[in-house]
Amino acid sequence: MKTSQQRETARPRTLGSPQPSGTGGQVRGTQRSATRRAELIAIGRRLFADTSYDALSMDDIARQAQVAKGLIYYYFRSKRGYYLAIIEDSVADLIAFAASGHELPAVERVHRTVDGYLRYAEHNQAAYRTIVSGGVGFDTEVQAVRDGVREAIVATIAEGAYGRTAVTAPARMGLIAWVCGVEGATLDWIARPELSRDTMRDLLVKTLGGALRAIEELDPTHPAPPPARRPV
Repeated sequence: MKTSQQRETARPRTLGSPQPSGTGGQVRGTQRSATRRAELIAIGRRLFADTSYDALSMDDIARQAQVAKGLIYYYFRSKRGYYLAIIEDSVADLIAFAASGHELPAVERVHRTVDGYLRYAEHNQAAYRTIVSGGVGFDTEVQAVRDGVREAIVATIAEGAYGRTAVTAPARMGLIAWVCGVEGATLDWIARPELSRDTMRDLLVKTLGGALRAIEELDPTHPAPPPARRPV
């Protein structure tokens, strides 16, 4: 019997004994991988902030990111996978922002949410256009991202206006119609920024008041909150 085999026989493994591969090394490797992936997404967010999907090739991306193209394929499999990860990451910040601020008065929270939405569109114009238009072609995954943003904003408005996120079908449709109008107006605003963000925000909040009054007319169980009512 070889010496190494003798040592192995003399010291049988028991439950809880360290394994040769070492779970600590695996955890560190996973953490490094997650960190590297996050770094690539951060780089991509800068690259695609004002540049459309078709305007950059994988060679362009790798060169500007100063990484090997194979590294991007390793983490994201394709250019589309990379772009989708970038969009999901950037939109996650927007959704989290919309869902926060519960301690604020309802009117202030609505202003804050709309301002955050406009700020995102202003600083991520190419990504915003992709999300609102539904992606490259008919892209169900990008549409799911867009729908997630819509639902987050509808939930924020409903909670501020009615004190709850569960609303009737007419109320939900009225709020969705307002959000879709915001999307179209915001697309035009970033293409022709003739209004300041503050003016654009105030305009959109005032149109929300009209939507809330219309909802009340169709469904009296959802009365418009006092700030949305017209002076008598």
